[in-house]
Amino acid sequence: MKPKIDINCDLGESYGAFKVGNDRNIMPHITSANIACGFHAGDPTTMAQTINLAKKHNVAIGAHPGYPDLLGFGRREMQLTLEEAKNYVLYQVSALQGFARTSKTSLQHVKPHGALYNTAVKNEKLSSAIIEAVQGLDKNLIIFAPSNSALAKVATKYGLRVAHEFFADRAYNPDRSLVPREQPNAIIHEPRTVVERVVNAVENGTVRTSKGELIDIGDVHTVCVHGDTSTAVELAEALKKGLIKAGFEVKPVSCFI
Repeated sequence: MKPKIDINCDLGESYGAFKVGNDRNIMPHITSANIACGFHAGDPTTMAQTINLAKKHNVAIGAHPGYPDLLGFGRREMQLTLEEAKNYVLYQVSALQGFARTSKTSLQHVKPHGALYNTAVKNEKLSSAIIEAVQGLDKNLIIFAPSNSALAKVATKYGLRVAHEFFADRAYNPDRSLVPREQPNAIIHEPRTVVERVVNAVENGTVRTSKGELIDIGDVHTVCVHGDTSTAVELAEALKKGLIKAGFEVKPVSCFI
Protein backbone atom coordinates (compact mmCIF):
# COMPACT_ATOMS: atom_id res chain seq x y z
CA MET A 1 0.00 0.00 0.00
CA LYS A 2 1.33 3.43 -0.94
CA PRO A 3 1.93 5.97 1.85
CA LYS A 4 -0.55 8.85 1.73
CA ILE A 5 -0.03 12.60 1.96
CA ASP A 6 -2.27 15.65 1.68
CA ILE A 7 -1.44 18.96 -0.04
CA ASN A 8 -3.25 21.97 1.42
CA CYS A 9 -3.37 25.59 0.31
CA ASP A 10 -4.70 28.83 1.80
CA LEU A 11 -7.32 30.06 -0.67
CA GLY A 12 -10.39 32.30 -0.93
CA GLU A 13 -8.31 35.28 0.18
CA SER A 14 -9.62 37.79 -2.35
CA TYR A 15 -11.76 40.59 -0.97
CA GLY A 16 -14.24 42.55 -3.06
CA ALA A 17 -12.38 44.01 -6.03
CA PHE A 18 -8.99 42.97 -4.64
CA LYS A 19 -7.79 39.65 -6.03
CA VAL A 20 -5.27 37.56 -4.10
CA GLY A 21 -3.66 34.41 -5.48
CA ASN A 22 -4.75 32.23 -8.36
CA ASP A 23 -7.28 29.85 -6.84
CA ARG A 24 -8.64 28.54 -10.14
CA ASN A 25 -5.24 27.34 -11.35
CA ILE A 26 -4.01 26.06 -7.97
CA MET A 27 -7.09 23.99 -7.12
CA PRO A 28 -6.39 21.07 -9.53
CA HIS A 29 -3.04 20.42 -7.81
CA ILE A 30 -4.14 20.25 -4.15
CA THR A 31 -6.32 17.98 -2.02
CA SER A 32 -7.39 20.30 0.83
CA ALA A 33 -8.33 24.00 0.68
CA ASN A 34 -8.11 26.30 3.70
CA ILE A 35 -10.74 28.94 2.96
CA ALA A 36 -10.53 32.44 4.48
CA CYS A 37 -13.63 33.35 6.48
CA GLY A 38 -13.78 37.12 6.15
CA PHE A 39 -11.70 38.34 9.10
CA HIS A 40 -8.17 38.42 7.64
CA ALA A 41 -9.32 38.05 4.03
CA GLY A 42 -12.22 36.79 1.96
CA ASP A 43 -15.85 37.84 1.80
CA PRO A 44 -19.19 36.01 1.52
CA THR A 45 -19.16 35.82 -2.28
CA THR A 46 -15.54 34.65 -2.36
CA MET A 47 -16.29 32.03 0.30
CA ALA A 48 -19.17 30.61 -1.74
CA GLN A 49 -17.21 30.67 -5.01
CA THR A 50 -14.18 28.97 -3.44
CA ILE A 51 -16.30 26.19 -1.96
CA ASN A 52 -17.91 25.53 -5.34
CA LEU A 53 -14.51 25.53 -7.05
CA ALA A 54 -13.18 23.04 -4.49
CA LYS A 55 -16.20 20.78 -5.04
CA LYS A 56 -15.57 20.82 -8.79
CA HIS A 57 -12.04 19.48 -8.25
CA ASN A 58 -12.92 17.06 -5.40
CA VAL A 59 -10.83 19.09 -2.96
CA ALA A 60 -11.68 18.82 0.74
CA ILE A 61 -12.77 22.04 2.43
CA GLY A 62 -11.47 23.59 5.63
CA ALA A 63 -12.01 26.82 7.54
CA HIS A 64 -9.08 29.23 7.83
CA PRO A 65 -10.03 31.60 10.69
CA GLY A 66 -7.74 34.47 11.59
CA TYR A 67 -7.50 37.63 13.64
CA PRO A 68 -9.93 40.44 12.67
CA ASP A 69 -7.18 42.23 10.73
CA LEU A 70 -7.93 42.91 7.07
CA LEU A 71 -5.31 45.66 6.88
CA GLY A 72 -2.56 43.35 8.13
CA PHE A 73 -3.85 40.22 6.37
CA GLY A 74 -4.07 38.53 9.77
CA ARG A 75 -0.29 38.42 10.08
CA ARG A 76 -0.02 40.91 12.95
CA GLU A 77 -0.22 39.75 16.55
CA MET A 78 -3.29 40.97 18.46
CA GLN A 79 -3.99 41.06 22.18
CA LEU A 80 -7.32 39.27 22.61
CA THR A 81 -9.03 37.82 25.62
CA LEU A 82 -9.52 34.06 25.44
CA GLU A 83 -13.28 34.62 25.20
CA GLU A 84 -12.77 36.93 22.21
CA ALA A 85 -10.48 34.42 20.51
CA LYS A 86 -12.99 31.61 21.04
CA ASN A 87 -15.89 33.67 19.73
CA TYR A 88 -13.96 34.92 16.69
CA VAL A 89 -13.11 31.34 15.70
CA LEU A 90 -16.68 30.19 16.39
CA TYR A 91 -18.06 32.99 14.21
CA GLN A 92 -15.75 32.31 11.27
CA VAL A 93 -15.95 28.51 11.20
CA SER A 94 -19.72 28.49 11.56
CA ALA A 95 -20.02 31.02 8.72
CA LEU A 96 -18.09 28.76 6.36
CA GLN A 97 -20.11 25.78 7.61
CA GLY A 98 -23.25 27.56 6.50
CA PHE A 99 -21.92 28.10 2.99
CA ALA A 100 -20.75 24.50 2.83
CA ARG A 101 -24.16 23.15 3.85
CA THR A 102 -25.98 25.20 1.23
CA SER A 103 -23.54 23.77 -1.33
CA LYS A 104 -24.36 20.25 -0.07
CA THR A 105 -20.92 19.58 1.31
CA SER A 106 -19.20 19.74 4.71
CA LEU A 107 -15.98 20.89 6.31
CA GLN A 108 -13.06 18.50 6.71
CA HIS A 109 -10.77 20.60 8.89
CA VAL A 110 -9.86 23.85 10.61
CA LYS A 111 -6.50 25.58 10.25
CA PRO A 112 -5.91 28.90 12.06
CA HIS A 113 -4.35 31.58 9.90
CA GLY A 114 -1.21 33.67 10.21
CA ALA A 115 -0.48 35.23 13.59
CA LEU A 116 -3.34 33.31 15.22
CA TYR A 117 -1.71 30.04 14.09
CA ASN A 118 1.82 31.11 15.00
CA THR A 119 0.77 32.09 18.53
CA ALA A 120 -1.45 29.04 19.09
CA VAL A 121 1.34 26.59 18.26
CA LYS A 122 3.21 27.97 21.31
CA ASN A 123 0.34 29.01 23.62
CA GLU A 124 -1.83 26.35 25.25
CA LYS A 125 -4.40 28.84 26.56
CA LEU A 126 -5.05 30.32 23.12
CA SER A 127 -5.06 26.81 21.65
CA SER A 128 -7.70 25.78 24.18
CA ALA A 129 -9.91 28.71 23.18
CA ILE A 130 -9.61 27.74 19.51
CA ILE A 131 -10.23 24.05 20.13
CA GLU A 132 -13.22 24.68 22.39
CA ALA A 133 -14.83 26.66 19.57
CA VAL A 134 -14.16 23.94 17.01
CA GLN A 135 -15.27 21.11 19.29
CA GLY A 136 -18.50 22.94 20.05
CA LEU A 137 -19.32 23.07 16.34
CA ASP A 138 -18.24 19.62 15.16
CA LYS A 139 -16.10 17.05 16.98
CA ASN A 140 -15.27 15.40 13.65
CA LEU A 141 -13.32 18.38 12.32
CA ILE A 142 -9.58 17.78 11.92
CA ILE A 143 -7.11 20.35 13.30
CA PHE A 144 -4.08 21.26 11.17
CA ALA A 145 -1.06 21.91 13.40
CA PRO A 146 2.68 21.21 13.56
CA SER A 147 3.71 17.97 15.24
CA ASN A 148 4.36 18.33 18.99
CA SER A 149 3.02 21.91 19.04
CA ALA A 150 0.78 23.26 21.79
CA LEU A 151 -2.08 23.39 19.29
CA ALA A 152 -1.64 19.72 18.36
CA LYS A 153 -1.38 18.63 21.99
CA VAL A 154 -4.48 20.55 23.09
CA ALA A 155 -6.52 19.25 20.14
CA THR A 156 -5.54 15.68 21.02
CA LYS A 157 -6.40 16.30 24.68
CA TYR A 158 -9.89 17.40 23.61
CA GLY A 159 -10.32 14.27 21.51
CA LEU A 160 -9.98 15.85 18.05
CA ARG A 161 -7.96 14.38 15.21
CA VAL A 162 -4.81 16.27 14.25
CA ALA A 163 -3.09 16.45 10.86
CA HIS A 164 0.57 17.33 11.39
CA GLU A 165 1.53 20.09 8.96
CA PHE A 166 4.74 21.01 7.15
CA PHE A 167 5.20 24.28 5.22
CA ALA A 168 6.57 23.59 1.76
CA ASP A 169 7.34 27.18 0.78
CA ARG A 170 8.61 28.60 4.09
CA ALA A 171 12.05 28.46 5.70
CA TYR A 172 12.36 27.12 9.25
CA ASN A 173 14.28 28.41 12.26
CA PRO A 174 16.21 25.99 14.53
CA ASP A 175 13.33 26.13 17.08
CA ARG A 176 10.93 24.84 14.37
CA SER A 177 9.23 28.23 13.99
CA LEU A 178 8.95 29.83 10.56
CA VAL A 179 11.43 32.48 9.48
CA PRO A 180 9.56 35.84 9.51
CA ARG A 181 8.41 36.88 6.04
CA GLU A 182 10.31 40.17 6.14
CA GLN A 183 13.65 38.36 6.43
CA PRO A 184 15.69 37.33 3.35
CA ASN A 185 14.98 33.85 1.96
CA ALA A 186 11.97 33.32 4.25
CA ILE A 187 9.86 32.25 1.28
CA ILE A 188 10.99 29.47 -1.05
CA HIS A 189 9.98 29.99 -4.68
CA GLU A 190 11.95 27.35 -6.58
CA PRO A 191 9.83 24.23 -7.37
CA ARG A 192 12.70 21.72 -7.36
CA THR A 193 13.87 22.89 -3.93
CA VAL A 194 10.32 22.67 -2.55
CA VAL A 195 9.84 19.13 -3.85
CA GLU A 196 13.16 17.92 -2.45
CA ARG A 197 12.60 19.35 1.03
CA VAL A 198 9.00 18.09 1.19
CA VAL A 199 9.90 14.54 0.17
CA ASN A 200 12.62 14.54 2.81
CA ALA A 201 10.27 15.96 5.45
CA VAL A 202 7.58 13.38 4.75
CA GLU A 203 9.95 10.42 4.48
CA ASN A 204 12.39 11.30 7.26
CA GLY A 205 10.64 13.83 9.49
CA THR A 206 13.46 16.35 9.14
CA VAL A 207 14.12 19.72 7.51
CA ARG A 208 17.24 21.80 7.05
CA THR A 209 16.87 25.20 8.71
CA SER A 210 17.82 28.62 7.37
CA LYS A 211 21.05 28.18 9.38
CA GLY A 212 21.84 24.88 7.70
CA GLU A 213 21.00 22.66 10.67
CA LEU A 214 18.99 19.45 10.22
CA ILE A 215 16.14 19.39 12.75
CA ASP A 216 13.41 16.89 13.61
CA ILE A 217 9.86 17.98 12.76
CA GLY A 218 8.01 14.75 13.52
CA ASP A 219 5.35 13.06 11.42
CA VAL A 220 3.89 14.92 8.45
CA HIS A 221 0.34 14.31 7.21
CA THR A 222 -0.31 17.46 5.22
CA VAL A 223 1.93 19.89 3.32
CA CYS A 224 1.05 23.56 2.86
CA VAL A 225 1.63 25.83 -0.12
CA HIS A 226 0.53 29.42 0.47
CA GLY A 227 -1.87 30.67 -2.17
CA ASP A 228 -0.42 34.19 -2.13
CA THR A 229 3.14 33.02 -2.85
CA SER A 230 4.03 34.40 -6.30
CA THR A 231 4.98 30.93 -7.63
CA ALA A 232 2.16 29.08 -5.86
CA VAL A 233 0.70 27.44 -8.98
CA GLU A 234 4.11 26.17 -10.13
CA LEU A 235 4.94 24.95 -6.61
CA ALA A 236 1.66 23.10 -6.12
CA GLU A 237 1.86 21.44 -9.54
CA ALA A 238 5.50 20.38 -9.08
CA LEU A 239 4.83 19.18 -5.54
CA LYS A 240 1.96 16.92 -6.49
CA LYS A 241 3.92 15.42 -9.39
CA GLY A 242 7.03 15.03 -7.21
CA LEU A 243 5.20 13.27 -4.39
CA ILE A 244 3.49 10.88 -6.80
CA LYS A 245 6.84 10.16 -8.46
CA ALA A 246 8.31 9.46 -5.00
CA GLY A 247 5.65 6.81 -4.42
CA PHE A 248 3.04 8.71 -2.43
CA GLU A 249 -0.72 8.72 -2.93
CA VAL A 250 -1.92 12.32 -2.71
CA LYS A 251 -5.34 12.40 -1.03
CA PRO A 252 -7.38 14.56 1.39
CA VAL A 253 -6.14 14.00 4.91
CA SER A 254 -9.53 12.73 6.12
CA CYS A 255 -8.95 9.62 3.99
CA PHE A 256 -6.10 8.35 6.14
CA ILE A 257 -6.05 9.78 9.67
